[in-house]
Amino acid sequence: MRRRELIVVLGVAVAWPFAACAQQSSGKLWRVAALYPGSWDTPSDQAPFDAFRDELQKLGLIEGKNIVIDRRAAYGHSERIASLAEELLALQPDVFVAISPAAAVAAHRATSTVPIVMWGVGEPMALGLVDTLAHPGGNVTGTSTMSDESCAKSVEILHAAFPAAKRIAVLMSSNPSHPRLFDLVKTTAGMLSVRVIPVKAETPNDLKHAFAEMQEKGCDALLVMIDVVRPAIPSLAAESRLPALYQQGAFAGSGALLCYGASQKQIGRRTAYFVDRLLKGARPADLPVEQPVVFELTVNLKTAAALGLRIPDVVLAQADQVIE
Repeated sequence: MRRRELIVVLGVAVAWPFAACAQQSSGKLWRVAALYPGSWDTPSDQAPFDAFRDELQKLGLIEGKNIVIDRRAAYGHSERIASLAEELLALQPDVFVAISPAAAVAAHRATSTVPIVMWGVGEPMALGLVDTLAHPGGNVTGTSTMSDESCAKSVEILHAAFPAAKRIAVLMSSNPSHPRLFDLVKTTAGMLSVRVIPVKAETPNDLKHAFAEMQEKGCDALLVMIDVVRPAIPSLAAESRLPALYQQGAFAGSGALLCYGASQKQIGRRTAYFVDRLLKGARPADLPVEQPVVFELTVNLKTAAALGLRIPDVVLAQADQVIE
């Protein structure tokens, strides 16, 4: 165990009893709102949220005892996000947890007073959510993603795995971060002499049409931009015989060929830290936004075999998890 990790572990171990006592003795029933544009119904979506709740419990915040968590999901329908944010704010939460850029933007537009904790929102400054990462300056803080670096790395991994693929489809939605991230993907692809084809599916119902468009345009591979989890994508990619890389590990359990991105479980745990600090009186403006430190690459050899593909050793050597 590294010295820094040891300090963190010891700090949590010492702080937990005092945090628990403080929460229990106050008699306060905290209310936390949580908004997710996707679905809470799949294991891949639920696992990071379970990590979030487990961390809250370690900090002395226990559902049904001193905290209530009100959850809403848009199930991939972006047009519902704004109204769901208003619905949650009507419950008068002490803290609002916004999972995804769309949820954070909707919450930020709806309130300037309720503290908002971002859950893995890429480039919050570009979205106008914070002034700077070090000094947020308003009612928003939380966890960000290193989207610039992860976008470039995703393209590099996909190219290393399938160097013959010269036309890569980039699947996007109505996520407000996607246009800027696509520009980053395009820049990296150009350096590798690869052409990227933007394909948009705003809702889950648009996915079949999106994959038909990929085939019509002769795409050789697919990059699925970081977004809410849409479980149908891996099976559609398999039907289309498209090797795909997903910018989040949540797809790994659904037969995704390659997954690369920040650990959502780790982000969930750090989100709990922000909720705890805010409930104890900290101001969002004073809590620096954190960026992820754990990135994971998963390779599914079973899916590769089904597609008749061989994953190069150079990619396997980088993998944190190999599914056989």
